[in-house]
Amino acid sequence: MLYYLAEYINKTFNPPGFDVFKFLTWRSALSAITAMIICFWAGPKILAVLKKKHVGEEIRHDGPQSHYTKSGTPTMGGLIVLLAILVPVILWGDLKNTYILLILLATVWMGLVGFIDDYLKVVKKMKKGLVARYKLMNQIGLGIVVACLIYFLPEFQDINSVTTIPFIKKIEFDFSYLYIPIMVFIITATSNAVNLTDGLDGLAIGCVGIAGLAIGLIAYLSGNEIFSRYLNIIYLPGNGELAVYCAALVGASLGFLWFNSYPAQVFMGDTGSLALGGAIGTLSILIKKEFLLPILGGIFFAESLSVILQRYYFKYTKKKYGEGRRVLKMAPLHHHFELGGIPEPKIVTRFYIVAVILAILTFATFKIR
Repeated sequence: MLYYLAEYINKTFNPPGFDVFKFLTWRSALSAITAMIICFWAGPKILAVLKKKHVGEEIRHDGPQSHYTKSGTPTMGGLIVLLAILVPVILWGDLKNTYILLILLATVWMGLVGFIDDYLKVVKKMKKGLVARYKLMNQIGLGIVVACLIYFLPEFQDINSVTTIPFIKKIEFDFSYLYIPIMVFIITATSNAVNLTDGLDGLAIGCVGIAGLAIGLIAYLSGNEIFSRYLNIIYLPGNGELAVYCAALVGASLGFLWFNSYPAQVFMGDTGSLALGGAIGTLSILIKKEFLLPILGGIFFAESLSVILQRYYFKYTKKKYGEGRRVLKMAPLHHHFELGGIPEPKIVTRFYIVAVILAILTFATFKIR
């Protein structure tokens, strides 16, 4: 909205300096700053309300014993994150841009699903929250809507089902008729992956912020004809606008980390983790870098894989030997290291380091081709 106001003032009155608002870099910077200000301003207020309403986290009894002290810590802090993402994008983004509309749809959609899940668990005291199949139905529903819009909208007709292949130059992969089901899988899997990663103070939000920064840079490059041609990636007119969203995502991540770092004052709950996971999955689709997601989101991928391996190996060994055995001390992966005696803050810091390395490797794939 402020973007349109600045544009109107610039065209009507042509005051000195107002040209700056047409630049993505400037609006992205404003978006990140606005997101952090909202976190620092709204965070304590929302935190006070959550405490007053006794919206506290219930810790799993089968989890690490060190987590028992976290019982009662306010949850649903994802409301802070969502507010800090949505408001800056509305203020500084181009709301006529299809990419912006799609990512806002994904964020709000999964944010609502996560909010309902948290509300049922912590307010209505329903132990399992939103029934898993309803959660899955919403993830699949979002994937279908996003994939169908990209596949059938006229503005995407030349690039609707193609994507960039890492390490290979001047060749693009066409998902063809498999595009919609594969995109549904990506959004569903990523949403659940970030949710699984949200098990240590600051872990998920920090890794999301790192991934968001990398995706924002890729979106900016993809939306620039000169840069995209130089890097031999698909040129996506208007895609650069996603940099404004990603900047808000990074700003919100830093702002929320202020309250969520060890020892956490608030957890983001499914309200935040499902929304952010859905957003990361949708962003990878919108920038046409689906094959890069296992690298860029390597932390989320590893966390999900650890749960899958643990679960199926336990079932396999129980069937074969009559007693279930485990690959890890506990899944997801971060709990394995925690039970191995590594302090929680050190695990989180090391995961951040790996996430940064993976982000750098993601950019390296553009030139190692």
